[in-house]
Amino acid sequence: MKTNNINDKHTAYSILDLAIVTKGSSFKETIQNTVSLAQKAEEFGYTRYWLAEHHNMPAIASTATSILIGHVAEATTTLKVGSGGIMLPNHSALIVAEQFGTLGTMYPNRIDLGLGRAPGTDQITARAIRSDFMDAAQSFPEEIESIQTYFSTNNQNAKVRAPIAEGVNVPIYVLGSSTDSAHLAARKGLPYAFASHFATAQLLPALDIYRNEFMPSPDLDKPSVTTGINVFAADTDEEAERMATSFIKMIVSLLTGAKREALDEPAEMTAELRETLAHPTVQQMTRYTFIGSKSKVKKELKEFIDKTGTDELIITTNCHNQEARIRSYQLAAEIINELNEEK
Repeated sequence: MKTNNINDKHTAYSILDLAIVTKGSSFKETIQNTVSLAQKAEEFGYTRYWLAEHHNMPAIASTATSILIGHVAEATTTLKVGSGGIMLPNHSALIVAEQFGTLGTMYPNRIDLGLGRAPGTDQITARAIRSDFMDAAQSFPEEIESIQTYFSTNNQNAKVRAPIAEGVNVPIYVLGSSTDSAHLAARKGLPYAFASHFATAQLLPALDIYRNEFMPSPDLDKPSVTTGINVFAADTDEEAERMATSFIKMIVSLLTGAKREALDEPAEMTAELRETLAHPTVQQMTRYTFIGSKSKVKKELKEFIDKTGTDELIITTNCHNQEARIRSYQLAAEIINELNEEK
C-alpha cells in the first residue's frame, strides 16, 4: 500500500528540544531557555514538548533527560512533556518505569515516554554508560515489554515491581530512524515517531510498513504517526536563511567528525554555504528542513503533510538566538493551524 496522500484530519504539532548550548551561553542559561520555550509552546497551542537523551556532548544540556522533563512539566500546566527519547539500552527497564511512573504521578496525563534503541552518543561513551550495551540493544523489544509490565496493574503480585508506575497513564512511543523500528511499533500496536529531521531516507517505506502491519492493542486501536522536521521560519526568507546558517554549520561538523562545540552564531547565507547545503550528503540529511518566510514554509509543509499523511509534526529549530527561535515556533504554529482550517 502506498503512503496515504490524503490527510483530511487535523495535524497536531509539537516540539523536539535538544537543549543545544549556543556559543556564549552556559548550561544553566540553556535550561532556562528550554523552560521559556516550553511556556511559549503552551501559549502557541503545541501538543507536547519532548527532550532527547544525549551523552558526552558539550553542546547538549539534556543529558539527565528525566530530570529536565520534570523541570519543564513543573513550569507548565497543560503541555504534555516527555522523552524523544530515552535511549533504553542505556538503562534498566525497572529504573525507567520508576522514573516515569514518578513523573506521571506528579503530572497526571501529561508525561510521554518515547523509547529509542540507539545510544545517543559515541560507542566509547556507550560502553562507559553500560558495558553490555550491544546486548541490551538487541533486547530492545523485550525491554519495552518489561516497562509495559511494570506500568500494568497486573504486576502487583510479581516479585519485582515498580509500584509507583502501576496503573499510571504514561503513553509509550517507539522511536526510530529505519524500517526496523516500523515493524516493531506495528507489532506492538504502539504509536510511532520517526526521526525524519535527520534520518530521511527510509521515512516513507517505514510509514508504509507501520501502517500495513499495525496490530491494534490495548494502547492504540489504529496507527499513529509522528514525524520529525526542522523548521526555520521568519518574517522574510533572508532572516530565516540567516537563522539556519548555524544549523547548517552544525550538520557539517557532525558529518565531518569535527569537534562538537556550542552552536555558532548566525552569518550571512553565502554562496559557499548554499553550495554546502546542496551537497548530496548534506541534502539527504536535511531533506525535511523548511527554511523561509511564512508563505514559503506553509507551501512546503502542506506538501510534506500531504505526502506522509502524518498525524503529528514534531518540530526542531536549532538556532542561536532565543527570540528568533520562539518567533519561528510561533509562525510554525500559525502555519499548521491555517492548514488545518483549510482542510
